[in-house]
Formats: sequence, C-alpha cells, structure tokens
Amino acid sequence: MDTAKLELAAQRYREAEAALDAARADLRTEVVSLLNGTEERGAQAQAARVTGWTREQIRLLMKAANDG
Repeated sequence: MDTAKLELAAQRYREAEAALDAARADLRTEVVSLLNGTEERGAQAQAARVTGWTREQIRLLMKAANDG
C-alpha cells in the first residue's frame, strides 16, 4: 500500500488548518482593536460587512474580548 499521497494530503491539511486558525485569530484581534479604538457610528456594521460575520458575532466577539 502506498500511503505517501495520503501522508502528503494530511500534512497539507494540517498546515492549511493551522494557517486558517492563525488568520482567524489575526482577524479577531484586528476587529477588536478597530472597534475599541473608535466611537464612529456604524463601525460594528462595517466590521461585519468586511469580515462576513454577522453583527451578533461581532457583538459576541467584543463582549468576550472586553470581559476577559
């Protein structure tokens, strides 16, 4: 049985998953930083539009970041 292709695919998957996790953490950090640094009306809506997250997801992210 040749498992080389399977092992390569599994490694690529792990690397992609790690990159996605890092990008998600970076995005969360940037959203929190942006929203904590502005009083601008509509900032949460703009963050939701840019990220593709719902306003509820943005609200929960901010609550978790500011409670912690």
